Amino acid sequence: MDIKAVLQEHGNMLGRIVASYEADPSLQEELMQEVSLALWQALRKYRGDGSLKAYAARIAQNRCISHVARAVKAPRQTVLDDALPSERAGPEEDVAKAQQREALLSAVRALPLPLKQVTTLALEGFSHREIADALGISENNAMVRFSRAKTALKDLMQASVGKEGR
Repeated sequence: MDIKAVLQEHGNMLGRIVASYEADPSLQEELMQEVSLALWQALRKYRGDGSLKAYAARIAQNRCISHVARAVKAPRQTVLDDALPSERAGPEEDVAKAQQREALLSAVRALPLPLKQVTTLALEGFSHREIADALGISENNAMVRFSRAKTALKDLMQASVGKEGR
């Protein structure tokens, strides 16, 4: 199995999984490299039992979980670049879409890990069966987790809108 072909086919999905765990763009790049390396190493062990898409997603999820665990243990640093105004102001629609996308990603990042895993895979178009295979859980458990995740996301998004209205 060629890593270039796998990244060509599933790179966008892997990037979105990475973005759901890491907000900082430079750390997203670093994490994506870690995911790519882990996937390259794991491809030798891939036997073709399940879908390659689910296998790649599981590798990415596991690497992202490790990344978050390391970040929690590391001391916090303040990034001043985030406080600077954007160099390029786009049309209002682009800004609104970017804000909605960021609000959704922030809400996904705030979910407990089991719900975050199911949500990121569902957003990638995985079926309940594929989610179950990727996470090593039953299909019923995947459906229950996704239902809970949707409820939690709805609550988080409403709370976010409520804060903005104040």
